[in-house]
Amino acid sequence: MSEHGEVILGVDLGGTKIAVALATAQGEILSRRYSLTPTPTNPDVIIDTIFMTIEKTISAGKLKSQLLGIGIAAAGIIDSDAGKVIFSPNLPGWHDVPLRDTVQHKFGISTYLGNDATLAALGEWCFGVRKKVANLIYITVSTGIGGGIIADGKLYTGSRGVAGEIGHMTIDVNGPRCNCGNIGCWEALASGTALAREAVKQITQGVPTSIIELVDGDMSKIDAKVVFLAAKQGDELAKELISQLAYYFGVGLANLVNIFNPELILVGGGVAKMGDLLLQPAIKVVKKRAFRTSADAVEIKPALLGDDSSVLGAVAFVLEQNIAIQL
Repeated sequence: MSEHGEVILGVDLGGTKIAVALATAQGEILSRRYSLTPTPTNPDVIIDTIFMTIEKTISAGKLKSQLLGIGIAAAGIIDSDAGKVIFSPNLPGWHDVPLRDTVQHKFGISTYLGNDATLAALGEWCFGVRKKVANLIYITVSTGIGGGIIADGKLYTGSRGVAGEIGHMTIDVNGPRCNCGNIGCWEALASGTALAREAVKQITQGVPTSIIELVDGDMSKIDAKVVFLAAKQGDELAKELISQLAYYFGVGLANLVNIFNPELILVGGGVAKMGDLLLQPAIKVVKKRAFRTSADAVEIKPALLGDDSSVLGAVAFVLEQNIAIQL
């Protein structure tokens, strides 16, 4: 047994990247590896890449004999009890994939599978705030919007393990169609995809902006990062679009504040890197729209673990599962 004691392997499976980290039970990352997610997203090819990335990480850490378990965080509808990816919008063609058992069989190590945003909430709670609050919501805002909920000091997963799909609450019944098929979802109005869509729409209608110059005239390259850059440079359309995004983001936050009455909401994901440009206007909307008692009780700020929320959430999930087994 080394100075680190037992270690845990966390895997964050995304549509573009696979992140693997070897960490201690205190959340200290000892080694890590990244691989690009293969395209097309054939399950067998991606699973082979996961195997390879895990093997390289374990080899670098030289601590396989001390591995307590492997945790996997994946986007989409996840059946944690069955260990299956039921459906994942980031991984087309993935339906009822028995990812947990496949990895467990390969390495002979206890393996656990959960939704990435749900586990990110657990990671932030365990290793970010160190369990100092009892009610926390984690929100990731990037291509879409996902979330995880800590209620009364426990990860809330609902009756079938799929609670936390906050990106698909309806904000505007007459709004744009979401990728999930519904109309007016929070994700369709306040995500990076929504921001890019509105930018393209305004440019197509002839609104003057420097956004088009930043992508050399190629509108397919317009994304949230480009709009944010234009806003920082003073572009009026970009600033207006982000203001609209922040408003809708605030409306969704107000709903969560009223429903869950959390002490803390942590915001992660690529769009969250806009910082105060997004959060401060959104917080003003919360103060205006949510019940005062709940609005006064909540703190809303950037995620503490940054891009490591999900991979450390997978680590925390292994620890929680082992505590449950011992009980």
